[in-house]
Amino acid sequence: MEDLFKKLNITPKSLNLYKTAFSHSSYANEHKAKKDYERLEFLGDAVLDLVVADYLYKNHDENEGEMTKVRASYVCENALYEYSLNLGLNNYIKVGHGEETSGGKFKKAIVADIFESLMGAIYLDLGYSTVRRVILSIIVPYITNPNITFFSDYKSALQEAVQTTKQSLYYELIEESGPPHDRIFKMQVRVDGIIYGTGSGSSKKEAEQLAAKNALEKLAI
Repeated sequence: MEDLFKKLNITPKSLNLYKTAFSHSSYANEHKAKKDYERLEFLGDAVLDLVVADYLYKNHDENEGEMTKVRASYVCENALYEYSLNLGLNNYIKVGHGEETSGGKFKKAIVADIFESLMGAIYLDLGYSTVRRVILSIIVPYITNPNITFFSDYKSALQEAVQTTKQSLYYELIEESGPPHDRIFKMQVRVDGIIYGTGSGSSKKEAEQLAAKNALEKLAI
């Protein structure tokens, strides 16, 4: 991981945090490790949202709705997947045997999650100012390049459509299948209590986005 640390211009204090950040649950289960990256991913997700929101507030004049859309597009799964691949993070992911044989190190959901877990580890290890610098150094070049867009935030588009018609919507997990290292989640979205879309994915986030996309298609928006 030394090459990665040099690329990010950081000097880690606790290497164990970074080892955890790259440990998928399938690896942790096989090696009877106590931790996988999921808690760090949760933390990194929040840190990422804050850093990008802070940047947009200080550097852009859009209203809340527009800033929400912009932030969502640069922290969506497609964007995180792109950042991870460009940094070569998939080279450091540790997955179980079954997950590895099914291409786990290249699955979009896992590769995207790793970016968030790494940011969570940097935050805990080196503090907010350092993780902020790292995140902005990676994401700002994408934000300032008009030729690069990541649109997969169908949830925000659906929310906006629902608000304009005073409707309500919520997402519900209706099915969860597959082994622990290769789960498939099926979500449905209801608009005013009526099922408008369903979607399946390797993460709840992905399934929700696909359900929202399905709903938008039905709403013809």
